[in-house]
Amino acid sequence: MSDLDFKQLAEKAAADHRRHRRYLLRLVFKKRAALAAAAILSLMVLAAVFAPWIAPYPDQGKGEVNLADRLQPASFNHYLGTDVYGRDMLSRIIYGSRISIFGGLIIVVAAALIGVPLGLLAGYREGIPGAIITRVVELVLSFPAVLLAMGISIVAGAGFATAVIALIIPWWPWYTRLVQGEVISIKHMLYVEAAGMLGYGRVYILFRHLLPNILTPVIVMMLLDFGPAIISIGLLSFLGLGTQPPQADWGLMVWEGAPNILNQWWIAVVPGCAMFILVTAFNLFGDRLKEVLSIDSNQ
Repeated sequence: MSDLDFKQLAEKAAADHRRHRRYLLRLVFKKRAALAAAAILSLMVLAAVFAPWIAPYPDQGKGEVNLADRLQPASFNHYLGTDVYGRDMLSRIIYGSRISIFGGLIIVVAAALIGVPLGLLAGYREGIPGAIITRVVELVLSFPAVLLAMGISIVAGAGFATAVIALIIPWWPWYTRLVQGEVISIKHMLYVEAAGMLGYGRVYILFRHLLPNILTPVIVMMLLDFGPAIISIGLLSFLGLGTQPPQADWGLMVWEGAPNILNQWWIAVVPGCAMFILVTAFNLFGDRLKEVLSIDSNQ
């Protein structure tokens, strides 16, 4: 077989994989639950992006105190009531979505950006580099993620940025482990070996041939990780280690409403429900994508 035949074979295999990913994406949206989840996620992202324009009381959403209207139940002036400082709950929920969505996005994307290249390297080169990366991954994973993040936040100081960094540190090894296993399973396939025989370098093979063909499980994992990342951010804020007042954060809002849960229940319940809906939407969409991939692998 000539070099030209090897090159054509590699290009055809890569094109087939791209068409196959588009086919799987169409299957995902055939289920109504996945469509509903995508719609909910789209609305929440839009609300977070355009919060200053759609929030009824933008200044209160940012933390401005309004003691004249404190602890008011739902009304035409305040659709979800007000909190202990008289701030409009709907505005606080809309602004709080920014912390949850963008915080979760930063954690998941940063973890993937760190973990995926290391997983590619560890899977493709199973010698000393792969062994070192594997040992580091095992060391980090030996600590419970939330406890490790809490310890880092306590040492470094409370705050949103600190909480995000503290959660990225125990998060990236999961992507390294996933990608390493995927690369080991496909690196001896014909189209990868053909690229090597054509003289392409390791970096080209890693990012041109291996990475595109392991992106699907990585994307599924990222979608399923959004929920735990959002909950983890909320948990650190609830414990006083994440976002600090007067910023709007759903976990912080639950903590502020906890002392009044029996009388002014909406202060804690509403942000808790918002977090539940967002996490559920991410999980439904991620589960559907995972289900489609499982069906496809069994065909």
